[in-house]
Amino acid sequence: MSTPSTAARLASLAFLAATAACTAPRNITTSGKVTPQGEFRIAYNQSFNVATAPLAKAGSAVKSAASQLGTQAAEGQKVNYSDAVSQVQTAALAYLVDPVQPASDFSIRYGIVPRLDAGYKYAFGSHVFDAAYQLLGPTGSVENPERGATGGTTYASIGLQYAIQRAGLPKIAFLGDLNNLLGLSATRQDLVIPLTISQSLGAEESIGAISYGAVYAHSWVSYGFRPNNLYNRAGTAVLPELPSQRNSFSSYGLFLNAKIGYKYVYFVPALSFYYQNYGTYTLVDGSTTSFSGATFIPSLGVQFRIPSFK
Repeated sequence: MSTPSTAARLASLAFLAATAACTAPRNITTSGKVTPQGEFRIAYNQSFNVATAPLAKAGSAVKSAASQLGTQAAEGQKVNYSDAVSQVQTAALAYLVDPVQPASDFSIRYGIVPRLDAGYKYAFGSHVFDAAYQLLGPTGSVENPERGATGGTTYASIGLQYAIQRAGLPKIAFLGDLNNLLGLSATRQDLVIPLTISQSLGAEESIGAISYGAVYAHSWVSYGFRPNNLYNRAGTAVLPELPSQRNSFSSYGLFLNAKIGYKYVYFVPALSFYYQNYGTYTLVDGSTTSFSGATFIPSLGVQFRIPSFK
């Protein structure tokens, strides 16, 4: 059985994983009109990722561990594998693939040619590269609107976003024993394909747009455990390192956002919703766990438009 010290450490791990989990930004804040040729768009977004799976797994893990708590024992204590260890591993993995945490990102986009733009987004550890192609609607700009572009004009585009990130548990001195207990580390890659439809507010979105659509995402996760001083249930042998494991899962979502401003500066509130079955994951002792759930991502951003000087 796990000791009180072990239970306390394991309970803390679920919360610790939340601060270091790797995930790409999946909030959709663009409209159906791509950046006009020669223009730049610079944006900052603040969002909050709320996923039901880690909330549920962390709740059960923390309650299970809390029932064993007394006072924290001395550091360096031998840890025997138990149901509590299994539950908190599951919670840590759930936070890893879809954390509950605030997030922010900076992005820049450029209109390459009519109907095609591309951009880069930095989300504090996650590097995102994306492009979008406009399927429907005029391609003019605020300064040079295309004939027929008025308020209420419908635009549509399809995008492609690729993101990569590497993360591990934080290296904080007084939490070093937690880092070493399971030694969880991971890399993640995400592919996101949004289909966006929008209604212009003003000619060529001069005062903004209302946008909505559907999105498909696919994620690849590689993770591993390097446990330290973690023994089997009988306490007779140290559990070996779990080499890198690979898993992937698909997400299906809907989104709604609004762009409100005038010519050069816009505020962008948005809400994205996803559902996913995260698949099956191998734990340190060779057993497996699986989970699924929904994700809600509200966000608020500001966008700056830099027109072409030609």
